[in-house]
Amino acid sequence: MPQHKSAEKRVRQTARRRAHNRYYKVMMRNALKSVKAATSKETLVEEVRKATKILDRLATKGLIHKNFAAHRKSQMARMVAAMDAK
Repeated sequence: MPQHKSAEKRVRQTARRRAHNRYYKVMMRNALKSVKAATSKETLVEEVRKATKILDRLATKGLIHKNFAAHRKSQMARMVAAMDAK
């Protein structure tokens, strides 16, 4: 238990930030799952566009590493290219 006022405030802030960060990370995971679940080329391209936007935003805010975002975007681009080949 916190013993000082500043420690109590820190506990409140940490809980609020953790909830905020978890919300965005769950949103990111759901976007990546919807990309993998896409069946047609049109839906795949649209889902990739949405997921790319989310990944870029989270990397800018520092919630995920920029290389993680770059890796996922590269994977999605390969999925679109593979869909073109079919």
